[in-house]
Amino acid sequence: MTPTVDYLRISLIDRCNFRCQYCMPDGDELDYVLQQNLLTRQELLSLLQEVFIPLGFRRFRLTGGEPLLRPDVVAIAHEIATLPETEDLAMTTNGFLLAQLAQPLYDAGLHRLNISLDSLDAQTFDKIIGNRGKSRWQRTWEGIQKAYEVGFNPLKLNMVVIPGVNDGEVLDMAALSLERQWHIRFIEFMPIGNGHLFEHNGWVASETLREQIRQRWGLEAASVTGAGPADIFKIPGAQGTLGFISQMSECFCDRCNRMRLSADGWLRPCLLNETGQLNLRNALREGVPLSQLREQVQTLLQLKPEINFKERDMGNSSGTYQRTMSQIGG
Repeated sequence: MTPTVDYLRISLIDRCNFRCQYCMPDGDELDYVLQQNLLTRQELLSLLQEVFIPLGFRRFRLTGGEPLLRPDVVAIAHEIATLPETEDLAMTTNGFLLAQLAQPLYDAGLHRLNISLDSLDAQTFDKIIGNRGKSRWQRTWEGIQKAYEVGFNPLKLNMVVIPGVNDGEVLDMAALSLERQWHIRFIEFMPIGNGHLFEHNGWVASETLREQIRQRWGLEAASVTGAGPADIFKIPGAQGTLGFISQMSECFCDRCNRMRLSADGWLRPCLLNETGQLNLRNALREGVPLSQLREQVQTLLQLKPEINFKERDMGNSSGTYQRTMSQIGG
């Protein structure tokens, strides 16, 4: 059964104040989108109200780059949250600016956060994010604590597991779910953004991680399920849950319910396949009627099951990508 595609990931900006190994090419300079080429707040709202919502989109996630770098991020969150058709609004952030922005965002109507936290060790954390100056771990941790205080629920922490880098911390991360309603998400390392690192390190299968946790505490299926691709479990008696996003070892293309809108207005039906993208920003600025754009997106929705990238063989990815993970919006 083909899932209903009702979830749009919206990249607000392609810039980021981190340079995570798995997201950006190591040592390369990226061509960032010029300010005037980003979708404006009004363009984004027009697309939501006149194109995406009429086609059934009801769930939205704000991403980047780092979305908190966008100056009008609070205003955007408020305007999407107050749309009557919005059923769910969430954000993925690295948390570095969250201590100052958690309360304004919550007051604006954003109540769900995924925060990237790839290590509990400051030195490893700084290595992963490409930081060569003063450690950024403490400020990120303070942002997470602030979000928890403000009342974000669920509060999810995302860990991309990289062999030989942070895979030894899986049990420590899982333990964060024991006494708080924190939901830990373990994500298999993907080749987009830094293929060289991927080839060198590869990825750890989710079942391997589950077995580690199972041997330490036990593991059971959780009664809650999410709107995304994570398979949800919990440690018996824990307050939070453990999710496993297994895009390399356990292909979930057949249940994909999302599309991605880049900061410069490209609509992408599949993360791992660049086929079928639409440049909505250029069309808007060239005066193409919104009704016509809606028809184009509707056609793309019908084609999405065939575009979804299924040609992998258990984690072997071929081909090159024109955009890194940070430029796509994750």
